[in-house]
Amino acid sequence: MMSALQSNTGEWPAEGEIIPISDVDIRVNGAAHPFHLEEAGRAQENWEKEIAANPHLFDGRMVLQRALRIEDGQIRGEGHVVPYSTFLWWRKTREEGAFHLFAMPAILSSDGALILVRMGAHTANPGRVYSPSGSLEPDDVIEGRCDIAGNIRREALEETGIDLALGVAEPGYHLLHMARAVTVIRIYHCPETAEALVARVAAHIAADPEPEIDEAIAVFGPDPAAYNYPPFIPPILTWLFGERRLR
Repeated sequence: MMSALQSNTGEWPAEGEIIPISDVDIRVNGAAHPFHLEEAGRAQENWEKEIAANPHLFDGRMVLQRALRIEDGQIRGEGHVVPYSTFLWWRKTREEGAFHLFAMPAILSSDGALILVRMGAHTANPGRVYSPSGSLEPDDVIEGRCDIAGNIRREALEETGIDLALGVAEPGYHLLHMARAVTVIRIYHCPETAEALVARVAAHIAADPEPEIDEAIAVFGPDPAAYNYPPFIPPILTWLFGERRLR
């Protein structure tokens, strides 16, 4: 049975604006996502094209949100587990029946760099440079709700070998949205220098038989054209290196 939770997008901040939030509460509905039910055939047709272009893609499971509310300094939502192929189709259409909320760490070195990664050619975002992160998955669901902090730590550890538990997390989160994709950011301060962190990631990649990423990159400034960033990264760089204290 569908819950009564409804989105309030008319009250959201402007696209690309970064706001603080104290909590992220995403519950998972066990029913099929309405977008998946309506678009399953087209999603499958698109998936056949996707894997023809990139046979390394895997049609796993992830959480795609149906409704999101940003209010009172928090974000609440309801999601459903869908095939990755459904998400890839939604990513092309950006239909109003769904949102993609994902979480990412802003990993800051002791000497003031933001540590990003370049995705491998075999992934769904080849060559893109952004923070180590991934969609919420069924393994992130605990007692019907998504463990945001756990997802952030797991994805960073899997991709880079950096254990964020060894750093210091700032309280709360920050959020921005663009084209129905919602990015939840948590800031982590690591005791190591940028050079040491990049070397740690290089060693992790060398030891991984199937690494997701090609390399780690230490970014010291907000230049939006420095690398092949997705659209949500430049606003984060401007915020971190301008409005915040990173300089």
